[in-house]
Amino acid sequence: MADPKPALVLHLATGGEPLLFALTTDESAKLTGRLTQLVKSGAVETVTTKDHSAVAINFAHVAAAYVDDLTRKSTVFGMHG
Repeated sequence: MADPKPALVLHLATGGEPLLFALTTDESAKLTGRLTQLVKSGAVETVTTKDHSAVAINFAHVAAAYVDDLTRKSTVFGMHG
């Protein structure tokens, strides 16, 4: 089995392709439980990516957000097949 490659997936309210940010396992664990509240409140949150970059995300512009494993073959809004 391949090593997990967690990523933050953001679907912007304006449409277009989703934004993907590779995360460490620790960062994905910290973020997963807070995503619902971040989107509901439209908060601005700084996320540290796998390459140690700090990215400020304005969740007021996000329609859907989730952490997914990029090693999966196919993904549609969190559903895996």
